[in-house]
Amino acid sequence: MIDEVDTALQGLLTGETLAGTDIQVAFDAPTKDWAARRTAPTVNLFLYDIQEDTELRQHGTMAEYDAEGVLVAEHEPPRYFALSYLVTAWTNRAQDEHRILSILLAGLVRHDAVPPDRLGGTLASMEIPVRLSVAMPPARDRGLADIWTAVGGNLKPSLDLVVLAPLAASVIRAGAVVTDGMRLRLHDNDSPADETRRLRIAGAAADPAAPLGAERERELPTARRRRGGPLR
Repeated sequence: MIDEVDTALQGLLTGETLAGTDIQVAFDAPTKDWAARRTAPTVNLFLYDIQEDTELRQHGTMAEYDAEGVLVAEHEPPRYFALSYLVTAWTNRAQDEHRILSILLAGLVRHDAVPPDRLGGTLASMEIPVRLSVAMPPARDRGLADIWTAVGGNLKPSLDLVVLAPLAASVIRAGAVVTDGMRLRLHDNDSPADETRRLRIAGAAADPAAPLGAERERELPTARRRRGGPLR
């Protein structure tokens, strides 16, 4: 899921917000060594935090049906994670960096969610909006200056971009649809032959491989047996 968010953000920036420019997009940690190796104008999206949004956690299962209304699988609800990116611009002049940040801010605030055509993989198949928020007040007690200290870089103006993305949970595939009932074989000491009764689901097709002769079918669409009691 994380790599799918990276790909979606890169497509959004290069295909829309920064389209027509020669600005590169990177996801590296903005360390001093990385900054020294940079040779072209660059927008860097550094993923510095991943946390689950526990308020969106759901319980139970979600049913999946095919086109004919038959249950084919059960899913656990997806879980949602907030991916926080430190967005910075890198050029040789501070004024150019501010101009790029302005372009990024104007382009990103136009979207409350990643456009669906930018999503791929599991994010596209779930058809759940991937929310975006940019330059919002930090929700946690951690300043951006601490991030720069941790990566050993110099403090720069930046945008805080948060992506709220779903993570697909496990899937339990349903078994084959039951079309035939169980078979009961009865034996009477006074009769030389056994009798087979097949409890067939009402409306189900007959089994061409079923034995003939002593077999007798009974249509019991709601057949139940009490413990110790007869079929009814």
